[in-house]
Amino acid sequence: MLALAHIDCDAFYATVEKRDNPQLADKPVIIGGGKRGVVAAACYISRTFGVRSAMPMFKALALCPSAIVIRPDMAKYVRVGREVRHAMQALTPLVEPLSIDEAFLDLSGTERVHGMIPAKVLARFAREVERSIGITVSVGLSCNKFLAKIASDMDKPRGFAALDQDEARAMLADKPVGFIFGVGPATQERLSQRGFRTIADLQRADEIELMKQFSTEGRRLWRLARGIDDRRVVPDRGAKTISSETTFETDIRDFATLEKMLWRLSEKVSLRLKNGELAGSTITLKLKTADFRQRTRSQSIHAPTQLAAKIFAVCREMLAREIDGTAFRLMGAGVSALRPGSQADDTDMLDRRSAHAERAIDDLRRKFGNAAVIRGIAYDGPEKPE
Repeated sequence: MLALAHIDCDAFYATVEKRDNPQLADKPVIIGGGKRGVVAAACYISRTFGVRSAMPMFKALALCPSAIVIRPDMAKYVRVGREVRHAMQALTPLVEPLSIDEAFLDLSGTERVHGMIPAKVLARFAREVERSIGITVSVGLSCNKFLAKIASDMDKPRGFAALDQDEARAMLADKPVGFIFGVGPATQERLSQRGFRTIADLQRADEIELMKQFSTEGRRLWRLARGIDDRRVVPDRGAKTISSETTFETDIRDFATLEKMLWRLSEKVSLRLKNGELAGSTITLKLKTADFRQRTRSQSIHAPTQLAAKIFAVCREMLAREIDGTAFRLMGAGVSALRPGSQADDTDMLDRRSAHAERAIDDLRRKFGNAAVIRGIAYDGPEKPE
């Protein structure tokens, strides 16, 4: 019986925005920001124009000039993603999140609990998510992760496909080797040079010969070409890093301007940590220069934090050391070495005061909206408030 599933929310960010604003239902929507930014998500209407995730915004808007562009609201997407995750966990404890909007599920042995086979359980799940949460999902069902992921991509949106191992081998045969996850352009070129252009070429190959040519990667390719994948579903893998970044409309070298943007990024990271009930003890600053060179600086702190003020203070020190006349086009902030938020340390007096102030501000914003309280450093008016 097929019992391993891959569930993927359809055009997740864009679908959530359309859910919250029905007037967007039949409009092309792109989630992203700024002409120099990239597309975070594109609805299926936008995709018919050729718009794709990670595409530069200027190119996306050239392809689809009528698109409605919406800035990402990550706090909202995290909340909706958590609702979907809870619904998944009601089906089985074996849920392995891959990102905010997709996961693997192992429903082996759950037939007696649900009173129906996994395929029916998943069909009911998809209907219930659409009814109660207001978004759609695509479901792939198979005997392993590799094939379940392929199946979930077969009929999007609102897709539901089952793929067994025998069917998979024939279906995979005419696909290019790059169809296999982990095979990037460089590996694809190496394979092509040795006569492996399609998955059928890998299927015809001898396993030992592939291992001689490509070591352990050769064995992985030989197995996946035949639809063999022994990876288990590992629950509660969780996020390794919580981060936020922004691409500037024009290059910036001024510290005061960068500092203001850094505060906003720190607040976003802090909110995501709090929403996820997480704290971290390694803080990272990411910068990309005007000539696309990346600088990444990290610093560990004595105890985990989820406070925007703490994240900002550490990142600000690292930023100050990078101000040397260089113009930057992108900046990001992140927190890693994550632990449960209950382990956040507010024992330092200054941290304790920051925590008290931030929680009061968080409460006000929950009641009256994000604009209810604006810190001085983030103020964009003609004068900074006193």
